[in-house]
Amino acid sequence: MPTIYLSPSTQEWNPYVGGGNEEYYMNLIADAMVPYLRSSGIRFTRNTPDMTAASSIRQSNEGKYDLHVALHSNAAPEDEAGQRQGAEVYYYPNSVRGKRAADIIAENLKEIYPLPWLVKTVPTTSLGEVSKTRAPAVLIEFAYHDNPEDADWIRHNIPEIAANVVKSLTEYFDIPFVEAQPPRRGIVTVSSGWLNIRKKPSLQAPVIARAWNGNPITVLGQWEGWYVVDYFGHIGYADSRYIRIRKI
Repeated sequence: MPTIYLSPSTQEWNPYVGGGNEEYYMNLIADAMVPYLRSSGIRFTRNTPDMTAASSIRQSNEGKYDLHVALHSNAAPEDEAGQRQGAEVYYYPNSVRGKRAADIIAENLKEIYPLPWLVKTVPTTSLGEVSKTRAPAVLIEFAYHDNPEDADWIRHNIPEIAANVVKSLTEYFDIPFVEAQPPRRGIVTVSSGWLNIRKKPSLQAPVIARAWNGNPITVLGQWEGWYVVDYFGHIGYADSRYIRIRKI
């Protein structure tokens, strides 16, 4: 299953009109993304507020990630303060995968941003979180936090924004988007042999692990007739008919 580096802004010095700051609201979005990431089977490593963009890039480059996802909000130049609106998704121009991720994210943001014609993708070589990461990367500027309407849109739509971004990630990774669900404990129940844990929810998908009858298994989410499962660190899909949910 895919693994991302999740990098909400660490810029607490960027104030929102009406209160709060960029670091605070981007971490709220990251918090709200976590249940959707988990239920959809996307692993993640996340930076912390005491880090910087530079230390986030270093940590990202020390691991092996399928995508680096930076969460930010924007501000207009001083002479246009409060006058701009829109969402921008940045990517490195030579990165085919970064551009594809940016295109998907921007297209889906148009579904929830109130002025969809102001949502765009932007190639850049000047932002370190897309130009200096080993993994393909996107940096999302969700809206302009110095604009009252944009700041309020972020402030009042955090769950919708989080779900929308994770939906885009599942589209990018070609896996189902699974609504946020609390993890459940399960038991493998096969009459003989083992239960295959697969890379995708298909009987033709590669097998990444085998779970034996009676073994405990964690159910992270459910999609059609499949469970998204964590079996001793192996995250994949298993036929739900062969897992019994344990009552807590």
